[in-house]
Amino acid sequence: MRKPVSVMVRAAALWIFLLWVCGIWAQDQQSPTMPGMSGHDMFSMPGMDSESGAHALHSMESHHMDMGPHMKMTALREVKPGDEERAQKVVGAARRVTEKYKDYHTALNDGFQIFLPKVPQKMYHFTNYRYAFEAREAFNPEHPTSLLYEKHGDAYTLVGVMYTAPKHFNEDELDQRIPLSVAQWHEHVNLCMPPADRKQEALGPNPKFGFRGSISTQTECDANGGNFHPLILNWMVHLYPMEKSEAEIWDVSRGHEKDHAD
Repeated sequence: MRKPVSVMVRAAALWIFLLWVCGIWAQDQQSPTMPGMSGHDMFSMPGMDSESGAHALHSMESHHMDMGPHMKMTALREVKPGDEERAQKVVGAARRVTEKYKDYHTALNDGFQIFLPKVPQKMYHFTNYRYAFEAREAFNPEHPTSLLYEKHGDAYTLVGVMYTAPKHFNEDELDQRIPLSVAQWHEHVNLCMPPADRKQEALGPNPKFGFRGSISTQTECDANGGNFHPLILNWMVHLYPMEKSEAEIWDVSRGHEKDHAD
């Protein structure tokens, strides 16, 4: 059985981290929403191509395997009768999606939007916010919240999809969408955002704030003047349907290779 890793989805971490750096944290029905968010859990996110944004991105790429207490993942369960068949149905639907959207222009024409297109990333999320809203109420594997593309020169290559689920879901509810004997969902927890005049502290070595920060409790965050969030974003899971083995299809570490110097 595959073992859980401490973190996944570097790109999801980037979305939140850039909010701190740019000072544009906002709530309560603002638009456009971020991938993985729904209902009243929304944030405003204008395009980012500033020097500080690039700094934040490279920082996250260099430290993505060290989120510690700020990542919650579902545990792998024992396989139950019917799990493999249910998982294969999801994979089959995801393969049909990837076949349809191999050409990223088709995705754009169908309402998917590139998240942070000007920021260099290992994996670009093309997000359909209508599908994200739909995922609040029901799971349709033909409607992933995001398509995952890798960029080579000016071309985008589709490698996977991302599904989301409401953050209030328990593991049994997630298991009904995709068996937890196969997939591991994740969400971001216990985050202390820095005060407005101390955002750069989240970028430095041994930070107190942010995804690499040492602060993970309300008490310590309050004592340091931060803004504590016990839970941010919805549940997410990545799927790479064109891979051959189950381990590669449901790989939770893909895109986390450390290729930037600290």
